[in-house]
Amino acid sequence: MSELMEIEPPFVFESGGFADHTTPLVRDCWYIAGRSGEISRNIISRRLLGVDVALYRTLAGEPIAVRNRCPHRSFPLAKGKLVGDILVCGYHGMQFDPSGHCVNMPSMPIVPTNASVRTFPVVERAPLVWIWMGDPDKADEALVPGTHWLSDPLWKSVTGDFHMQSDYVSMHENLLDQTHFPFLHPGTVGTPEYARSKLNVREEGDVVIIDRALRNSAPPGIYGIPAGIMDKKVDRLSEARFASPAIHTAFAKIIDLAPDAGKQAEYRFNITHLITPETQTSIHYWWFNSRNFKLDDADADQFLSDASTQAYLEDVDALQWILEVVRKDHEKQFDLNFAPDKPALLMRRSLYHRAAAEAGYRL
Repeated sequence: MSELMEIEPPFVFESGGFADHTTPLVRDCWYIAGRSGEISRNIISRRLLGVDVALYRTLAGEPIAVRNRCPHRSFPLAKGKLVGDILVCGYHGMQFDPSGHCVNMPSMPIVPTNASVRTFPVVERAPLVWIWMGDPDKADEALVPGTHWLSDPLWKSVTGDFHMQSDYVSMHENLLDQTHFPFLHPGTVGTPEYARSKLNVREEGDVVIIDRALRNSAPPGIYGIPAGIMDKKVDRLSEARFASPAIHTAFAKIIDLAPDAGKQAEYRFNITHLITPETQTSIHYWWFNSRNFKLDDADADQFLSDASTQAYLEDVDALQWILEVVRKDHEKQFDLNFAPDKPALLMRRSLYHRAAAEAGYRL
């Protein structure tokens, strides 16, 4: 007796819904394809929103993204080669120009008019390359999120990345949930006082913004140690924002209330989280921790790199454990929500409405 394949039913949108790991991915959005330095004349492949994409550069240095699947027999084009600006399939030698059109098919004297490979709009804003996986007619470059501090010489960044088994909804929820800081990240970003500080939440269209002010308290290690002010009382002002399905930013201002002679009184940190779904339940995650002081201090670089990696790895572990429970526990549970969860609920509602709109639903 043969086993029947279990087929997932079509997703049904309902009024009042909130996104979770089962909600269709938002595609009409600029996501990160990779770092500028990753994309070169050596073709690489990466799965983005469930689609395998081949990435390379033309001789002029322009980044190109095409579907990593030859239209003839589905050979992965990233296993082919570049001849000038022509991408040559390694199976039957079909040749594609940067626009995706087949310009030569060795086995036929005339190239079939339907022989082309899908291309994706890409925009480079160093140190990042952004890609649009949705309707190409909606790929407005003006919608690429601004991250000027990542290339501004007045800022210094440390960075890292993870490939993780989680969904992008949970990742954004984690970043908007600042009450977990003292418990999951006690040695880096978390202080009990910060978790209890007043939370102000506002929306600007699809953007969810949190403002916090914690005054006259000790700084967390991730800020206080590189600034050399762990023995001080500071005002800690922060803004965190769910800017789009692809990016979360956090801007922190640390004010030394009694700066030593010759020392600055204000320290700025910009934290950038970049999230591209690989599938419904796996994501590519890049992070940057940027500061506007001690730009040439190697010790500050190393500390911030180590502390950030530790904190974000704690997030990775937690989110992977949560998804494992959600997927394997067959007894349904409706998770409770409390007042501090408001920012995450607004984000989940925004993602749900965007996914529904792309699917043609009116909620």
